[in-house]
Amino acid sequence: MTVLRVRGFALPEAEPVDLYADGDRWTSDPVAGAELVAEGWLLPGLVDAHTHPGAEAPGQPLDLSVLREDLRAHLASGVALIRAPGLAGDPPDWFGLTDDSPRAFHAGPWIAQHGQFFEGWGRRPEPAELPAVAAEQAARTGWAKIVIDWHVGDDVMPVEVLREAVAHVHAVGGRLAVHSQHPAGGTVAVEAGVDSVEHGMGLDPTLLPRMAEQGIALTPTLSVITASLRRVSAEPDSSRRRWYVSGASVHGQLTAAAVEAGVTVLAGTDSRPHGGIVNEIRTLVVAGVPPHEAIAAASWTARSYLGLPGLVDGAPADAVVFDADPRSDLDQLDRPRAVIVRGKCLHRRPDPR
Repeated sequence: MTVLRVRGFALPEAEPVDLYADGDRWTSDPVAGAELVAEGWLLPGLVDAHTHPGAEAPGQPLDLSVLREDLRAHLASGVALIRAPGLAGDPPDWFGLTDDSPRAFHAGPWIAQHGQFFEGWGRRPEPAELPAVAAEQAARTGWAKIVIDWHVGDDVMPVEVLREAVAHVHAVGGRLAVHSQHPAGGTVAVEAGVDSVEHGMGLDPTLLPRMAEQGIALTPTLSVITASLRRVSAEPDSSRRRWYVSGASVHGQLTAAAVEAGVTVLAGTDSRPHGGIVNEIRTLVVAGVPPHEAIAAASWTARSYLGLPGLVDGAPADAVVFDADPRSDLDQLDRPRAVIVRGKCLHRRPDPR
């Protein structure tokens, strides 16, 4: 099998590198006969840290053909790694392990309170059983995901229950993500010490320094939230409309403030159609996030948060290569020179020279 080689300036430091794909790992040790696939500006593989592949619509069961289609869409967008904080069912053993799939972390089916979340999705244990259910999931896959708030007027999960769930999950070496889109839910999440807040719409900005101090990540899913703002704004007045407009209209400002406060911000696209990570990066920049940090949220910062190193010896052999620095020209993200996942070249644009 031909060994692939890439060279150029590796982000985030823009230091010169010359790397060889030794199977599924990068090495800087030269390999005779290696094929130079591309040279330019290198990202250590794009990441979508919040995606739910495998179901055509909310509440529908996990469909393996849909799952494969969604995963291929991620690969086609240059995404080499995903985190799925909630799935329509337990995924097959090949999930995240095959050549036509990004690497993957997942939290299994969502965990929610009774009477909340999408009908047909998730598990709804009694409050006393919820911490153990979350710990069992995290012990199997490394992550659990709890929906702690839902519709306007619904009860937010009590902080005591969530704090106990965090303790149980951490005791088995796992991490806990929570869905929150209401101010009270964000407060409960930070008080309980969760590992990541998903969406975070309505989050009190005064909590951001505490999130940074505690290492709580924020995945704002900014593009999907703001995309619905115009439609919801045109709806008749209701408590739901007021809630959504008040939160979504300032969600970009909140996200930019989170970056400024030192919170780990992760890029995630949430729903179908999949493969929209570049749009999420652009939406972050429009909101005021510096391009360096916006790209980091979908690359090296996200990989580090999920426990994977970047473009160094021994790291997974994932990379996206561009002709120019994408931090200075976001349009580069739409036309990669090459995409490499697991040491294999999935896309290569011919060199015009």
